[in-house]
Amino acid sequence: MKWDDRIGRRVKLHDLHILMTVAELGSMGKAAERLAVSQPSVSKSISDLEYVVGVRLLDRTSRGVETTAYGRALLRRGMGAFDELRQGIKDIESLNDPTVGEVRVGCPEAISAGLLSAVIDRFSRQHPRAIVSVTPADNMSLEFGQLRERRVDFLLGRIPKPFTDDDLEAEVLYQDRLFIVSGRNSRWARRRKFKLAELVDEPWVLTPSMHSTLLAEAFQASGLAIPRVSVRVYSTHQSINLIATDRFISALSGSVLRFGANRSPFKVLPIDFPIQPWLVGVVTLKNRMVSPVVQNFIGCVRDVARPLAKAR
Repeated sequence: MKWDDRIGRRVKLHDLHILMTVAELGSMGKAAERLAVSQPSVSKSISDLEYVVGVRLLDRTSRGVETTAYGRALLRRGMGAFDELRQGIKDIESLNDPTVGEVRVGCPEAISAGLLSAVIDRFSRQHPRAIVSVTPADNMSLEFGQLRERRVDFLLGRIPKPFTDDDLEAEVLYQDRLFIVSGRNSRWARRRKFKLAELVDEPWVLTPSMHSTLLAEAFQASGLAIPRVSVRVYSTHQSINLIATDRFISALSGSVLRFGANRSPFKVLPIDFPIQPWLVGVVTLKNRMVSPVVQNFIGCVRDVARPLAKAR
């Protein structure tokens, strides 16, 4: 019997789903409980799979079960198979009505507060019945697993240089950078010119992100001490609200300044400082066909980001 025929006749999606559940929970008993089946039926499904592929997929230990190297290899491909089937169902739904479907995007909080909000606003007007799910992905390089595990359709954020992940594809949209800002009515907003050194001891509000690291590097490159941080916040929106009080100075990216909902309270301070720009773009999984509604959403991302690319 040919190998393709053997897979088609012997490998069952039901058994593969059970293997994925056992691997996730680390226990056949817990998998049986979640799937509402008996533990012997779970054990039989695993044994059937191991017989078909001819290798051991799980190691039984005193603490439960762990996947072997063979099991992990099958799971990686199995997740891809289930994802393709899921995408197939979405494609059928889109062919029946191309205005519906779900878009799952992962991005940093700063992108969500700026560019992505503008994209969702435009996209939702064009596709009012589509669903958009946003997942945190504050460090893009560490979040590529979300793509590989098919938990998101694409990532939107900073693209690392060099980009070395062969199974992923990166599309650069624009180049972003930091700007030092204050409230529009602060005493600093009335100044036409001043030096970076004058801001070292001012009250700063920053988020624990790459922005803080880049700002510190800029001060150090100018031979200055790292600025005193008065408030560390966990979200860009919280930082924006504090800047609007006219008491704090902060650093925001160009996309937040352009697309943020509260643009009017800001004053970009006229300071030249050695800040390194970074690339922002879309990262997708190679050879993965996404649904038409996701393709439309990525197209909307390109359209909204185009002015930033021209402003480069």
